[in-house]
Amino acid sequence: MSEHIDKHKARRAFSRAAKTYDEAAVLQREVGRRQLERLDLVRLAPRNILDLGCGTGEQAQALLRRYPGARVHALDFALPMLGQARRRGRWRRRPRCICGDMEHLPLADDSIDLLISNLAFQWAADPVQLYRECLRVLSPGGLLMFTTFGPDTLKELRMAWAEVDQTPHVSPFMDMHDLGDILVDAGYAAPVMDVERMVLTYASVDDLMRDLKQIGASNAASGRMRGLTGRGRMQAMRKAYESWRSEGLLPASYEVVYGHAWAPEDKTAPRQVSIPLRQLEG
Repeated sequence: MSEHIDKHKARRAFSRAAKTYDEAAVLQREVGRRQLERLDLVRLAPRNILDLGCGTGEQAQALLRRYPGARVHALDFALPMLGQARRRGRWRRRPRCICGDMEHLPLADDSIDLLISNLAFQWAADPVQLYRECLRVLSPGGLLMFTTFGPDTLKELRMAWAEVDQTPHVSPFMDMHDLGDILVDAGYAAPVMDVERMVLTYASVDDLMRDLKQIGASNAASGRMRGLTGRGRMQAMRKAYESWRSEGLLPASYEVVYGHAWAPEDKTAPRQVSIPLRQLEG
């Protein structure tokens, strides 16, 4: 992946979107609900839970209800998002809110039994560092459960812009198989990955762009064009996107990747590395 995430740009965008996020986060809310349903299949009684990239705190509140005996930590890199999370809900118990970087977690080794993240991992500048850091804070036998976006996400918007210029206008997303390889290389046990494709529809591309801005999901690719996009290029993109219109509406596709993996019971044991024979030949 030649492009990577400009984390400072992403943090500014999410900070600005804190007050409008819940209004537009229809997809995020639905994916989070489906992710929590998957916990029904897991036998786990966590004492300490981390909601990583918690946003406005809806997932953290659901975790407090699901695990009333656990302590829930809610971490985000955008302080205004944490402000919304602290005000959410009518429950007496609130999550412990932490403003921090998910690639450099301000948490002790082996301190988290369940680390869950809904549609936040795609904002990591260094995915390898992210998954290693998550493993560091997971207790032996702890569970990592996450959702993220795959490369077909917003493919219509990406292709429409590609007809206008060669500058990235959509943030980069990693392939599910590459993510699985990172989990294995990092030392996780029994990783499981699967993908689900979802489509939202809009009357206009401007409505889509408005939703993306309201949730803070603006283009954070490192090679993006700086400054304002010209009116002519915007109009050309709108025209290109129209080729996708069906039954009066424009689609916006999302490739949602679900993943979970376990921290080994013995995190100090040396890992076995398998090298394909063809790499040793010649």
